[in-house]
Amino acid sequence: MAKTEYASDKIKVLEGLEAVKKRPGMYIGSTDQRGLHHLVYEVIDNSIDEAMAGYCDNIEVIIDEENHVTVSDNGRGVPVDEHPKYGVSGVEVVMTRLHAGGKFDSSSYEISGGLHGVGVSVVNALSSELEVTVEKNDKKYYQKFEEGHPVDPLEVIGSSESRGTTVRFKPNPEVFETLQFNSETLAKKFREIAYLNSGLRITFQNELDDTDENFYYERGISEFVEYLNRNFDPLHEEVIFFDDDVNGINVKLAFQYAVDSYKDRIFAFANNINTHEGGTHLTGLKTALTRVVNRYAEANNLLDDESLKGEDIREGLTAILSVLIPEPQFEGQTKTKLGNSEARGAVESVISNKLEIYLNEQPSVAKKIVQKAKAAAEARCAAQKAKKLTRRKSVLRSTSLPGKLADCSSRDPEECELFIVEGDSAGGSAKQGRNREFQAILPLKGKILNVEKARINRILDNDEIQAMITALGTGIGEEEFDISRLRYHKIIIMTDADVDGAHIRTLLLTLYFRYLRDLIEEGYLYIAQPPLYRVAKNGRVQYVYKEKHLAETLDQFNGKPKIQRYKGLGEMNPGQLLDTTLDPEKRVLKQVRLEDAVEADELFTTLMGDDVQPRREFIEKHANEVTNLDV
Repeated sequence: MAKTEYASDKIKVLEGLEAVKKRPGMYIGSTDQRGLHHLVYEVIDNSIDEAMAGYCDNIEVIIDEENHVTVSDNGRGVPVDEHPKYGVSGVEVVMTRLHAGGKFDSSSYEISGGLHGVGVSVVNALSSELEVTVEKNDKKYYQKFEEGHPVDPLEVIGSSESRGTTVRFKPNPEVFETLQFNSETLAKKFREIAYLNSGLRITFQNELDDTDENFYYERGISEFVEYLNRNFDPLHEEVIFFDDDVNGINVKLAFQYAVDSYKDRIFAFANNINTHEGGTHLTGLKTALTRVVNRYAEANNLLDDESLKGEDIREGLTAILSVLIPEPQFEGQTKTKLGNSEARGAVESVISNKLEIYLNEQPSVAKKIVQKAKAAAEARCAAQKAKKLTRRKSVLRSTSLPGKLADCSSRDPEECELFIVEGDSAGGSAKQGRNREFQAILPLKGKILNVEKARINRILDNDEIQAMITALGTGIGEEEFDISRLRYHKIIIMTDADVDGAHIRTLLLTLYFRYLRDLIEEGYLYIAQPPLYRVAKNGRVQYVYKEKHLAETLDQFNGKPKIQRYKGLGEMNPGQLLDTTLDPEKRVLKQVRLEDAVEADELFTTLMGDDVQPRREFIEKHANEVTNLDV
């Protein structure tokens, strides 16, 4: 790749910056902690672009005791010369114009990871103060901004033999609901970036909580797979790694099978962006994997009769697919689905060629992969009968629904709600308190199967899961699932606020994440928030949903009110359940969102997998965060 000078005439300005302060959520998603973290990601995106272009191998992130965030890199440095159109320095253009940057000029960045972002100018607009220091041309340049506006023009403040850019900013307290950064969340993001960019070092310090982390991975995504598989028993010891270029697209794949895993865990990235909705590159991988393994198995007489299906071959697979593509096109619900048709062909070509060579050179590993896939195929065939029981008929008849379901009268999925309720007692109260027109109630008896430790045939033998899938109407499994048949566009998990309730909720969330993830990604899954207390005196009633609010609520009553502690939903009569948990005008629901598929996968593996030690470590680490616990 030819090295090029990065100057102001390479910067293209797409639009101005007027609306950012008025509607920050449109640009960073929210003004809560997620939006706060997004500021850091936007700044570091520019450094990563320099790394992908081959100019940067070190990034430092520091949060100081006054909550300033400093991001430094050793890249080429933001342009300091005067922009030919705007008459100010490149630094000022980048910091004050939305979507201004060298990534819109292909001669500066052939590959860019920040095309989905909104630019560092938004960070400037939403910061009370921001400072930029650039080292290049043997000089050190400096400019300060306050609430998005330059205080003075860019100036030379000294000499320097180094190069790079340092951005130091303080989020505006009038914009954000919280100014508290979560070091664990940021560290996971930086770890992921370092895995995807082998040879890039990211150091992270948070002086407020003594965090001091160093992320550097010489083998990149191969080490990423090792990290994700650390709690599993590998089918083959070494992580398999492929790397090649086709028509200007770089394709990297690292993968390893696990003996004790029954789902695939494939994470696909495009220009460092986690495309958790998939896309053309993921399709190319699946197609190549299915074709090559079947071809190898047939050529070596390892199959009985029928060919293996893709889902059979992917059982137990942990893989990281990373593509670098000059002009990525993102689509989907959250703009994290790759749409470039050329990406599919490039991935298919690289994986097909490399995998075929590998399997022929490593017959012992190839045989293990085929044997695991055959075991998965046997389980899949055993599950077909159970799937038919859960598949919704094209014309719905009441007799096809589970008997325990109290269905609603409406047949419009957009207005229908399904409450999945813990226990028959709470289910009975919910059935009496609900609005029968649009609210359906499905009581669950006991705890459902832990799907993290079971194949699909065992999962569908579970009566409670069968009832749930039948009620939803979507079917389950790669061939059966059809989201267009979903009967309810609000699926609400309603469990007790105790240890058992939390366990049931986690079991249900594991099921949805592993087998019904589209329902999460489309925003259909919610968790009910029933109250912990009922405070009453002289006809006045107030419900308390968080332990920390109890004292505050008691202060609002004169004298000593009666306090009722709800240890379970079954202790609430239909009227109370309606007032607190069922009535759309009064209830509190939390929508389940998938913000980080890698982090979510790791969490479910830790909490619900076979390995006890990581679960113990997780509980010990987060024990102090528990605010309410019934034992």
